[in-house]
Amino acid sequence: MSELTSSAPTVRRSQILSWAVWDFGSTGLNAVVVTFVFSIYLTNAVGDGLPGEISATSWLGWALGAAGLAVALLAPLTGVWVETPWRRRRALAALSVMSVVSTAAMSVVREDWRYLALGLFLVAATSACNDLASVPYNAMLRQLSTPRTSGQISGFGIGLGYFGSVVLLLVVYFGFVSGDGDHTGLLNLPSADGQNVRAAMIFTAVWFALLALPVLILVPSPKPDVEVPAEARGFFSGYRKLWTEIRSEWRRDPHVVYYLIASAVFRDGLTGVFAFGAVLGVKVYGVSSADVLLFGVSASIIAAIGAIIGGYLDDKIGAKPVIVGSLASMIVVGLILMTLSGVLAFWICGLLLCLFIGPTLSAARTLMLRMSAEGKEGVAFGLYTTTGRAVSYLAPVMFSTFIAIFGTDRAGIGGLVVVLLAGMLAMLVVKTPGRVPAT
Repeated sequence: MSELTSSAPTVRRSQILSWAVWDFGSTGLNAVVVTFVFSIYLTNAVGDGLPGEISATSWLGWALGAAGLAVALLAPLTGVWVETPWRRRRALAALSVMSVVSTAAMSVVREDWRYLALGLFLVAATSACNDLASVPYNAMLRQLSTPRTSGQISGFGIGLGYFGSVVLLLVVYFGFVSGDGDHTGLLNLPSADGQNVRAAMIFTAVWFALLALPVLILVPSPKPDVEVPAEARGFFSGYRKLWTEIRSEWRRDPHVVYYLIASAVFRDGLTGVFAFGAVLGVKVYGVSSADVLLFGVSASIIAAIGAIIGGYLDDKIGAKPVIVGSLASMIVVGLILMTLSGVLAFWICGLLLCLFIGPTLSAARTLMLRMSAEGKEGVAFGLYTTTGRAVSYLAPVMFSTFIAIFGTDRAGIGGLVVVLLAGMLAMLVVKTPGRVPAT
């Protein structure tokens, strides 16, 4: 097993904060564009009156599926390309700029089904660029952490990302879209032709652009030690090198591959909990549509707190115990929730589930860093992103299958529990690096 080392043993707090602030902006952008605001605008307003048998919601699913396929194909290649540290900031800057441009371009999408194709393309592009940007972003963690601080820094980044989604969602909701009538929000923007939502997209793009700047300015970018060979300069030439790297990692430590599979499974389970939680809250436990947003804000805050606490525990007891313990706790809470009814039960159990999501995601990222070889973290996180996308169908299929078998929406929780259980059992067989003693 490789031990975690740091390529930047002396790092200023401002550099760590600037790195985490990127997550603050990125997670908020994803929440507004893909989950809560623009995607709903597309399916409800822009897609209204769409001719044909395929609904706007179905088209959105296909568009996001295409984005996921693009990420699955390009993430490992991106990892190979940012294998050298001096390329990471450039790649992060390029992908961040593309996210900003595609988000700002959403301001031209009007309430007309003829704009639906453009809107779907922009959502897919933003989602894909955001996911691909996580590869160089996560790889930077080694430049900013030491063996004793990687868990805390990872947890801080995850936590700040959740807080970012809370802040931006509240600003967009109260500032741009709250209320009914011809004008909405505290800014009193006209709602005709989606002008309030389109203005919110410009604000979101500027928000992310400003928050992405610090990491591109303050985090050091090492200069290349040697000239890159001509045959390695081409972007797609990385596919040949990728296969070499995979075989090398398997020979060095096959448990890296085992971990990629295990983490892909339990991360998809975590995604399913967030994706279907609101639907279950409304349809099964009687939560009002208005309170769903409030629950989403509360869930993000709780997940952020959990991520920060989990980061400290990670450095104290190790990443694997944090992951396994959090997954076991989620399984127990999920089974209890299946037996209960009512709004209060959903709030208590739902927030408990979110409390353990943050530590799991934080420790999963740290463990990937610790298991990767020195200088190979770019490749490792490229594969980490790809494997997550490769099994992204697992939680939705299990969720729907359990509902079909048992004839009730409540049974969908059981499907998600099975995915979490499979991920936890797979984690138990993964051998991970031991804790690095204090020096």
